[in-house]
Amino acid sequence: MNSASALLRPCTWVYVILIALTFTTYAVGELGLGGLSFALLVLGIALVKGHLVGDFFMGLHGLRGPWRWVILIWLTLIGGLIGLAFTRTS
Repeated sequence: MNSASALLRPCTWVYVILIALTFTTYAVGELGLGGLSFALLVLGIALVKGHLVGDFFMGLHGLRGPWRWVILIWLTLIGGLIGLAFTRTS
């Protein structure tokens, strides 16, 4: 393990990933990229970010049982309904 990896905890890496994903969605908006594929891409990024926040910053990473599943089911349900709304109207 090198010295940079030893200094950064997993939550720090997750924070960096969250920032990178945020800049990605910002770039999609600023470049004016549209259409169903980009809308679903941004929705997927939002779901991944929600999962990362739940796992690492809400402390659900090491849990078993209903609490971890509640967040995952909620994200999947809401993401699925939004994705369904996008695909039905396009």
